[in-house]
Amino acid sequence: MEYIAYLHQDQKSDFGVSFPDFPGCVTAGKMLDEARRMAVEALSLHIEGMMEDGEAVPEASTLDALADDPAMEGAVAFLVSVVVAEKVGRFNLTARKSQMAEIDRRAKKEGMTRSAYMVTSVVGYS
Repeated sequence: MEYIAYLHQDQKSDFGVSFPDFPGCVTAGKMLDEARRMAVEALSLHIEGMMEDGEAVPEASTLDALADDPAMEGAVAFLVSVVVAEKVGRFNLTARKSQMAEIDRRAKKEGMTRSAYMVTSVVGYS
C-alpha cells in the first residue's frame, strides 16, 4: 500500500512527517533519510495497530483530493509504501512508573510510540 505523507521542517527543527489519511500518526527525523525511514516504520505500526484493534484501514487519498488540505501548506508530499503482512501481538511489560515515563520521554523525542520505540530499541527494526 502507498499513502501520501507530508514532510515539514520549521527553521532549526527536525524533519516532521504526518499522514493525512491517519490523523495522529506522526514521526520525525534529524535528517531527510531518517525521516523517510521513520515514516515507513510509524505508518506500518499504526496500520498494524488499527488492524489488531479491528479498525478499518482507510483507502489512500489522492493528491487531487488533498489539494485544499491546510496541513499541506509549506509541506512536501511524498509516498510511503508499507507492507503489512505479519500479524502483531501484544504482551504486558512490568516496569516502574519512572521507567515508563523515561521510555515515553525517549519515544517522544524520537517521534515514536512507546511500542515502536521499545521494538526498535531491542530488535533494531519493526
